[in-house]
Amino acid sequence: MRRLLLTVFVAATTLSASAQNQQYLKYINEHKSLAVDQMKKYHIPASITLAQALLESGAGQSELARKSNNHFGIKCHDWAGRKVYHDDDQRDDCFRVYKSVRDSYEDHSIFLSSHQRYAGLFRLKPTDYVGWARGLKTAGYATSSTYADRLINIIESYSLDRYDSDNWKYAPTYYPESPHTPHLANGLVYVIARQGDTMQGIADEFKIPRSKLIRYNDLYKTYVPQKGDIIYLHRKNARAQKGYALHIVKDGESMYLISQMYGIRLARLYKLNKDKGDIYTYSPRVGDLIRLR
Repeated sequence: MRRLLLTVFVAATTLSASAQNQQYLKYINEHKSLAVDQMKKYHIPASITLAQALLESGAGQSELARKSNNHFGIKCHDWAGRKVYHDDDQRDDCFRVYKSVRDSYEDHSIFLSSHQRYAGLFRLKPTDYVGWARGLKTAGYATSSTYADRLINIIESYSLDRYDSDNWKYAPTYYPESPHTPHLANGLVYVIARQGDTMQGIADEFKIPRSKLIRYNDLYKTYVPQKGDIIYLHRKNARAQKGYALHIVKDGESMYLISQMYGIRLARLYKLNKDKGDIYTYSPRVGDLIRLR
């Protein structure tokens, strides 16, 4: 449990609108523009970013936030920058150190958008803060059983969702005006398809022949991207990255979807699971274990 980060100002998350915490209000006023900027760039609801920052940093008053500019409790996994150690889940857990609060917000966005376990969140509507809050908990962002409820309570107590609707009009016309944000998975760069996208449009944006983009993603020639699709800009790998050996099938998942989640060529994924019978007609069922390496 994130004792270091969640014990500061926890009581404030249960306050009613008529008894709002002044430190929370001050923090929101100072950092709301950072959250909106990140939303425009990475498509993470500003309400979620602010609620996480408020909860994880104790409205900027935790030692980790004050001394290390770490407002989201992100640990050192694959981190080459400065580090600091605090007791948390374990004694002397390693946390990232940032030069500025803005750097902390930026790294939080990159952290969520570049890790496969959070990929499903980017298929939600940008105004679905409840789905995001619950999805973060399910994906393991925090171990507290009440983490999602705390985020939702903060958002609703301080009307943070107004920053999702007032500052970013999520409509198809928004997309052509803004380039896609590249993400990283299994050493591969990918983008998230948006409403109104075409394979030709994505190919032109990244100067990749459309035929290659189709082949990289195991698609047929006339495929039209659906909002939330993962589109790789490189040929996928033969196996998942280290640390991802098995996948437990969830409702609605197909072999193709799993291949995209982990950046594995579809034919290779079938070969890795050839013990399941006729590999090209095999349809995974909920609870099946799919080999990724």
